[in-house]
Amino acid sequence: MDIVLATRNEKKVKEIKRIIEEGGVSVTKIFTLNDFPGCPDVQEDGKTFEENAVKKAVSVSQYTGMTALADDSGLEVDVLNGAPGVLSARYAGDSADDMANLKKLLREMEHVPYEKRRARFACCIAMAYKDTVKTFFGYVEGSIGREPQGKSGFGYDPVFYPEGYDRTFAQMSNEKKNALSHRGKALREFQKYLNEKGLNL
Repeated sequence: MDIVLATRNEKKVKEIKRIIEEGGVSVTKIFTLNDFPGCPDVQEDGKTFEENAVKKAVSVSQYTGMTALADDSGLEVDVLNGAPGVLSARYAGDSADDMANLKKLLREMEHVPYEKRRARFACCIAMAYKDTVKTFFGYVEGSIGREPQGKSGFGYDPVFYPEGYDRTFAQMSNEKKNALSHRGKALREFQKYLNEKGLNL
C-alpha cells in the first residue's frame, strides 16, 4: 500500500521520509500533497497538536483514498506558558518564515535567565485510512539558547538544546537528531504499531 504525507513542507517531508526509511518499515511509495495539487488546504485551527494532526490526516485520506500520515508539532516554552505551541509555524504571523519566528521567540526571551529557559518539542503523528484513525506522540525536553547555532534542521532547531547536550538540533547530524527528536519518537511509535499489527504499507 502507498502512503501520502499530509504536508507540502519539503523540509518536513525529507525528515519524515528519512526516519521512516531508517526504521525499516517497508512502504511501497511515499506521496506528498505536492502530488495532489487539487487537495484543499486544511485550516489548522485545533487547540492541540492532536486535533490538528487528526484533522489533516482524515481530510487528506478522504480526498486521496489513501492511507494518510499527518504531523503536527511545535515548541512549548515554559516561561511563555507553552507558547508558541500550536502556533509554532506561524508565531510571527501567518506568512512568517522560520527566521521571523525564531527572532520573535528570542526577542520575547531576551531577558530570561538560563535556568528559566526550559522548553520541549512535542509531536503528534496521525494515521488515517477509511474509518481508522490512530495517533502517536513524541516529546523531547531541552532549553532555548540565546542565539542561533548550527546550519542543519529547520524551524527552532538552531536554538533548541536537547537535555544533556551542549549542541543544538541544528548542530547535529540528521541521524543524531532523528534519534533524539520528538518527530523521530512519534514515528517510531507509528512503526511499532505497524509491526505489532503485522501491517505493511
